[in-house]
Amino acid sequence: MGIILLATFIAKKYPSLAGLIGVMPLTGALVLAWVFLENNGDPEIMQRFARGALWGILFFLASFLCLRKGLPLAAVLSASFSAWLVAAVIHQWALK
Repeated sequence: MGIILLATFIAKKYPSLAGLIGVMPLTGALVLAWVFLENNGDPEIMQRFARGALWGILFFLASFLCLRKGLPLAAVLSASFSAWLVAAVIHQWALK
């Protein structure tokens, strides 16, 4: 919660820095550490986890492109979540 408030406060003056703070890998780092501990640091599992996380970048890429076109927030979020969902489906399909 504190990071959200900090990013919102900073965004008034430095929006790009706030964006960087907003996507800090806090959740990813915690999950990565947990997966490491649960799997005795198995490099293959860790690499597969990281590969899956990379697909999540499409959410922010779609957001950036939509915002650049001047779309309203509802459209930006819809397109971004849709891009993430499509990426997740493709990711799962590609693993089979």
